[in-house]
Amino acid sequence: MILAAGTLAQASFSMTSVALPALGPALRSHYHLSLREVGVVLAAVGMGMLVTLLPWGLLADKLDERWVIAMGLVGSGGALTGAGFTHSFEAVTLMLVLAGALGASVNAASGRAVMAWFPAGELGLALGIRQTAIPIGGALGAALLPVLAAHGGTRLAFFVLGASTVVGALLAAVFIRGSAPYGEAETIVGKPLREPRLWILSSGTALFLTAQIGITGFVVLFLHEHRHVSTHAAAGLLALINVLAIGARILSGRISDRVGDRLLPLRVIGVACGVATAVVAAALDAPLWLLAPAFVVAGTLSMSWNALGYAAAAEAVGSGKTGAALGFQQTILGVVVAAAPPAIAAVASSSWRAAYVLAAIGPLVGTALLLLLSPRGARLRGRSAIPPAIP
Repeated sequence: MILAAGTLAQASFSMTSVALPALGPALRSHYHLSLREVGVVLAAVGMGMLVTLLPWGLLADKLDERWVIAMGLVGSGGALTGAGFTHSFEAVTLMLVLAGALGASVNAASGRAVMAWFPAGELGLALGIRQTAIPIGGALGAALLPVLAAHGGTRLAFFVLGASTVVGALLAAVFIRGSAPYGEAETIVGKPLREPRLWILSSGTALFLTAQIGITGFVVLFLHEHRHVSTHAAAGLLALINVLAIGARILSGRISDRVGDRLLPLRVIGVACGVATAVVAAALDAPLWLLAPAFVVAGTLSMSWNALGYAAAAEAVGSGKTGAALGFQQTILGVVVAAAPPAIAAVASSSWRAAYVLAAIGPLVGTALLLLLSPRGARLRGRSAIPPAIP
């Protein structure tokens, strides 16, 4: 029940944080945006999350996770509803930044709640299931948002996104039973920040996001504007990527439990993702029957690694500091989430191929960073990363 509630709560926010690119053509039309401004709007949620991920993680170490999640998601729902009433680029960007800042509560707190209930030997699978929330929300949003925009414009789409986060807040408040706080020590942010392993791990996996953002963030806009594919068909491809990523996340988590190592699967995925994204860059003008599968393969790989990075970050610091560690890791990832969409959009305004080459480089450089980590710290311990939860 805890795992299901944490997954659904995260999925409710992921409909915004992951699936917003499905609204890209509608946002560009409604607000009269340039391609660079579209990149800023798509990055706005990540910009907001960047500022608050670590504070939310620290708060999750101190308070019951359910109330941390519920407070943030209710506020995020209000901001998304407010976005539906905006009429300018500046206003919608501001409301999406606020929605991201508040909705970030679910990223660290729901993962921490789930981790308290599983031993280390099952943690990869458990977090793999929990991390399916991102592609679940992405698939639902990619399928629904273009339809909502076609019938009620961006206002209706934002209203539905706001309602979904409030539903996630209710699920968290009713069903999540988190772990007890462990005292003042866990809220000292300096402890996880002094872990060199956590810095290298977080920075390396953050670079994987360039491929994920390049594929999932711009595939709808690219196919619609450059290859003249309908918005619904392009969004359908994005939905398919997210559906396949659900299975990929569960599989990668299970494999990491079996091999007793998070780093080895991370490195393999990083290389495969970089190569697959480079294939997309080379095939941008190829026939759609060839390009579409290339997008699907690269997109699925780009979303398959997240649970491994999540688990490795928690295991790097040990008990009592999990919320801070996850908040810190998510903050480093948030730097790329906030910076990559405008950067990719700026490059794409001159050359889509150059933009996807840039996206492909990230996972390869990130994998090189992960090679600096010894296997010793990545081996699974015989217990969970945090003490058992109190029923």
